[in-house]
Amino acid sequence: MSRNMLRASLARAAGFLAFWLILFGFSPADLPVGALAAAAATWASLHLLPPGPWRLRPVALALLVPRFLAQSIAAGVDVARRALDPRLPLRPGFVTYPARLPPGTARNTFTTLTSLLPGTVPTGDENGQLVYHCLDLDQPVASQLAAEETALSRAIGYD
Repeated sequence: MSRNMLRASLARAAGFLAFWLILFGFSPADLPVGALAAAAATWASLHLLPPGPWRLRPVALALLVPRFLAQSIAAGVDVARRALDPRLPLRPGFVTYPARLPPGTARNTFTTLTSLLPGTVPTGDENGQLVYHCLDLDQPVASQLAAEETALSRAIGYD
């Protein structure tokens, strides 16, 4: 077993056991069941999502969470405002973005994260570039995407 796989196994097992303890509380009699459940969940997670080159950075990840929440709220308010106020200009269209993250889990995480930018929705990829549908092409969509990619890259160790 490689060092990366061992580290991922231990981290996931600890996380699943902690989750078990949060849900069911600490009871010495139930601990063997919790350990068994954590082991099964770890095995399944390693087979469904094998460890990759990611190296989570807790501080950068913690900084990403409030950013994500703030943008989720801003996106909802922006879309509602545009839908309810007919005077707001809409210039819908598509923007292509040359993502630096490689195809796979990292890029999928990026598209999930950026789906909450105000007025943008990832629609696929074209010639290796991500395609986003935007409500207003006058907005700085590409620079917002670049900022989000940089923040996520820092959090998952891709920088």
